[in-house]
Amino acid sequence: MTRINVTKTFLPPIEEYQHYLQRIWDSGQLTNQGSLVHDFEAELRDYFSVPNVHFVSNGTSALQVALRALGITEGEVITTPFSYVATTSSILWERCDPVFVDIDPDTLCIDITKIEAAITDKTKAIMPVHVFGNPCDVEAIDAIAKKHNLKVIYDAAHAFGVTYKGKPLLSYGDISVCSFHATKLFHTIEGGCIVVKDKAVSDKVELIKHFGHHGDDHYMLGINAKATEFQAAMGLCNMKYIDEIIQKRKAASDLYDELLSPEYHRPVKNPEAEYNYSYYPVLFKDEAQLLKKMEQLQQQDIHPRRYFYPSLNTLPYLTSVQDCPISEDIAKRIVCLPLYADLDEDSINKVCRSLNT
Repeated sequence: MTRINVTKTFLPPIEEYQHYLQRIWDSGQLTNQGSLVHDFEAELRDYFSVPNVHFVSNGTSALQVALRALGITEGEVITTPFSYVATTSSILWERCDPVFVDIDPDTLCIDITKIEAAITDKTKAIMPVHVFGNPCDVEAIDAIAKKHNLKVIYDAAHAFGVTYKGKPLLSYGDISVCSFHATKLFHTIEGGCIVVKDKAVSDKVELIKHFGHHGDDHYMLGINAKATEFQAAMGLCNMKYIDEIIQKRKAASDLYDELLSPEYHRPVKNPEAEYNYSYYPVLFKDEAQLLKKMEQLQQQDIHPRRYFYPSLNTLPYLTSVQDCPISEDIAKRIVCLPLYADLDEDSINKVCRSLNT
């Protein structure tokens, strides 16, 4: 029986990766902003149509550096409870307090009608998440932020390749960050990027990710968030295949749409966005049905993932309790089905047959 995992890392032809490895061996430079990192950042700037992009070690450090670069080292950050734990962890790690705003039950993104009620005199920023690559209401969030003089940091971990109204989604907000982890549709083994609107803030990001110094001159508190030449090499390889990867994932998603019983609900996509098919989430009627179907799938060596679970406002180490009933309900009954570029039709048929019975 062939195991069907929730995801499978795309790997380019090994000889293409070896081509870049030869450049590393020739230069002798493995890290510290080598030529491959510079080349990859240039490709990212072009792909996102933005002037300032920083390639960093991972998506979590990208969020931490973003907060620090915007001077947000205390106070409250409004965010969503429906995300991976790194969103909340980055806020806590920077000694700020996450304030959770419940989600829209259709899009699963932060409910923009509830944001203003959560703003206090301690609020410094809003950190929304483009859930599964589905865009938040960026215009409404921008208007709220401007009205209350707040910064906007988008956790766009899932949004590589997504456009909204013809613009790359990562070009919105004061800062947007993306994850290039091996489980993502675009990866650099580990890694992430920080897209910055303002040049002065971008210069701070550059400093912070290098321990806060250039040469022997120390300017500010920093961290080691640098990516390596090996990560950049994988990124340069995979950039050539991103359109093909998205199209194959779209074909797999379309087949799921065709075969899967309508009893399983799906998040509502933003009609003005070009989606990247980063995940295939389905909603069960309740947690009991989810657990039953998960066991049924696993018995056939099919391994979906409860994603996102649990709702982050219920994390045991938070110091305050905030109710988010919609997120808590959704988190208990949502699963991401297997989806990757070379997922074959037989596997999709197998998953759907199991769920439909």
